[in-house]
Amino acid sequence: MKLSRKYPLNALRVFEAVARHASFSRAGEELGMTQTAVSYQIKLLEETLGERLFLRQPRQIVPTAVAERMLPPVTKAFDLLDEAIGQARQVSNRTLEIHSSPTFAAFWLARNLGSFQLECPDIAVRLLRATKITDFNRDPADVGIRWGVGPWPDHDCHLLGRFSFEPMLSPALARSFGPIERPEDLLKLPILGARQTSWLRWFASVGIEAPDLSGHTRHDYVEQDLCANAALAGQGVALLNHLFYADDLASGRLVAALGRACRDEIGAWLVFPPSRRNTAKIRAFRHWITTAVAADMARTEPEGVMDVG
Repeated sequence: MKLSRKYPLNALRVFEAVARHASFSRAGEELGMTQTAVSYQIKLLEETLGERLFLRQPRQIVPTAVAERMLPPVTKAFDLLDEAIGQARQVSNRTLEIHSSPTFAAFWLARNLGSFQLECPDIAVRLLRATKITDFNRDPADVGIRWGVGPWPDHDCHLLGRFSFEPMLSPALARSFGPIERPEDLLKLPILGARQTSWLRWFASVGIEAPDLSGHTRHDYVEQDLCANAALAGQGVALLNHLFYADDLASGRLVAALGRACRDEIGAWLVFPPSRRNTAKIRAFRHWITTAVAADMARTEPEGVMDVG
């Protein structure tokens, strides 16, 4: 039997307030209840116990011996419940669970979360790579980093950025192939993640409409980080975002094939339920991540980026 059926918990809470105040009206004021509702709850509890709890006398109520024996353990029980709820809230407020798209999680968020934790040392972070859309009604996530064309209904959505991208490959593959002078030259190389629509958008931005990429299915990767790892290993050319791989370009681990970058309508978004927008840990994270991504974009985005639809 459920505890709420065995013992009328709401009636017990009302009993504790009435006994403490020695007044139905003052108990009602504390609990936000009418005096009639308070009387009903006391009657319900008395019927459950089969005992009188209060004697109604002119201008006062007097607890019975049964009520006097009940009050200390009932008060202690509610104190323990309040303590348990308080501890649960403290744990919840100290831990921020983030569900992020895989590439953003691995190649930006994990590398930069240290600065958030320096700013907010009281907040612990749990980061998960999410390959499906986070359902905040079922998943324990506090916030999500979603990749796509937003905003989405029933969510608070904050655009972090739309990041430029261009074909990148390893220096060894570039040397073995020879000079890459025209966009058409890329079609002679293994194209990584060729089914990604961003490839068609990039080729369109350089004047090649609907190139035939059907022969480039050997490395049919969906996630950008998989394409990048294959490109770093010299297995082909990948379409990569500057935000994630600017350091690899700067160090020479990757080279830009043609120096022709573009940007489409797909972006990275911070999302969370509207009901949680004023939660302190979410507000702190939103401020940090929007500021940090903007600063990194200013550092990594190349000049002359073409916007494509």
